[in-house]
Amino acid sequence: MQEGDYLALLTGAWTTLAIALPAIAMGAPLGLALALIRWRKIPVLGTIAAILVSLFRATPSVTLVLLVYYAVPQIGIQLAELPAAIITLTLGTMAYTCEIWRGALMAFPRDQYDAAMAMGMTRGLRFRLIVLPQIARASLPALVNEMTLLIKVTPAAAVIGLVEITRAAVRVGAETYQPLPPFLVALVIYAVIIGTLVGLQRYLEHRQTRALAI
Repeated sequence: MQEGDYLALLTGAWTTLAIALPAIAMGAPLGLALALIRWRKIPVLGTIAAILVSLFRATPSVTLVLLVYYAVPQIGIQLAELPAAIITLTLGTMAYTCEIWRGALMAFPRDQYDAAMAMGMTRGLRFRLIVLPQIARASLPALVNEMTLLIKVTPAAAVIGLVEITRAAVRVGAETYQPLPPFLVALVIYAVIIGTLVGLQRYLEHRQTRALAI
């Protein structure tokens, strides 16, 4: 492999992060919003949220990215490849994180919420100070797992022309007639990205453990 081949793989890694990080940043809060709607059993909205979650969880990422890329322009909104990929993965991770948040909300001890209500706390204050810290702690491992899975499905964006890590490795292998080296480098890049996420999870868990011990 030449220097340009490594550069192509690093460029692909940048594209992967440019897709995944915004999707994580938007998908997790949107998933929390849907989970709260379902947890509070808001009429009509709760049903709509459940249908959306089921739909996006059932749709393969490749199918969804093609649907977003080709269907959205039919309503007059033109999307470039990168925004289309970000929207697709945001919808997918929104659906999966909704179920993660909802599971934590269902396991949340209701007596704490009722006690805070009896003390006169507003709904927003109860959620911010009592509910959110506990469900975030309980959901952290599953959320990080979902983030790592999101990194792994970014190759779905290759169907609309984006060159992420895997697509870059395929191109380098085709040009050099040596497919193994670029895929080994791609493996290392994926390991570094996912290892960073897992390391961040352990750091946050360590901080939480120390805070609880004080």
